[in-house]
Amino acid sequence: MKTIQKFAFSAITAAMLLGLGGCAGMSQQDKGTAIGAGAGAIGGSILTGGSAVGTVGGAVVGGVIGNQVTKP
Repeated sequence: MKTIQKFAFSAITAAMLLGLGGCAGMSQQDKGTAIGAGAGAIGGSILTGGSAVGTVGGAVVGGVIGNQVTKP
């Protein structure tokens, strides 16, 4: 991995972990959406070599999947 990609991956992971601390008042479906979006963003970034479009696309797809999987 290139240095910039490693930094971006580390920054996204840290932001996701810190963001999950604020999930105490969220419903299970909201948490699933947030976790799915974070995982999708990381996956999209890795699969597309750090492309912004790939990262955003992965976040959208991951958020939708996380939302649907945790439906009440």
